[in-house]
Amino acid sequence: MLDDFLIRAGLAGIGVALAAAPLGCFVVWRRMAYFGDATAHAALLGVALALSLELPVFGGVLLVSLAMALIVSGLNGRSVSTDALLGVMAHGALAIGLVAVSLLPNQRVDLSAYLFGEILAVTKTDLLIIWGGAAASVALLIWRWQALLAATLNPDLATASGVNPRREQLFLTLALALTVAVALKVVGALLIAAMLIIPAAAARPFSRSPETMAIMAAIIGTVSALGGLAASFTFDTPTGPSIVSTAAILFAISAGVAPALRR
Repeated sequence: MLDDFLIRAGLAGIGVALAAAPLGCFVVWRRMAYFGDATAHAALLGVALALSLELPVFGGVLLVSLAMALIVSGLNGRSVSTDALLGVMAHGALAIGLVAVSLLPNQRVDLSAYLFGEILAVTKTDLLIIWGGAAASVALLIWRWQALLAATLNPDLATASGVNPRREQLFLTLALALTVAVALKVVGALLIAAMLIIPAAAARPFSRSPETMAIMAAIIGTVSALGGLAASFTFDTPTGPSIVSTAAILFAISAGVAPALRR
């Protein structure tokens, strides 16, 4: 079954959707969209590091994404405002990554594959990495779910209850780095943040609890991945952008239907 490239692509899309959905809920609740952008854009630096040292790309992307997320978390609240800091880090990391990849000696790198994804070229090994990373990210969030919710909703009350908000931020940062590393092959560095945010935002109007929102976001993300893959195959369009476009259409439908249901 896995010899069919479309089957592998579909499974890869589902794996990324399941990893990004619950994490995307926390990104939406904490208003961390730009934080996700900065971490995702740093993935190209990880690609350059991995290729220059002849390491697995997944390992290089994971290390650099985690380092970027930790740097942004550590600098947050210092002399520079948060939005300015995230803007500098996001665009600076993307530009430096592009330059670093272009300067690699004796390497011919297809930048479009890393920027917009190459889901149709997913191998069995890639599939194992994607699902392994997704399982680790989901397991981490399930393990810390209640503490992360407490730290997200009310940090002061969480501290009074014995929950350390900074520690929970580190767990969230680790899950984000894992998700970025597994999603790079599927949707690329420029579109990873969209797969984190759009399914969660589309699920929010119909959710009565955090758990319901995470499950609905996973369903919407899965439909987006499979629908975008089908649209790409039918209309011969880039697959990564097609997946994100499908998610955006589902968000538009959600935004239009939710007010009518409330009335």
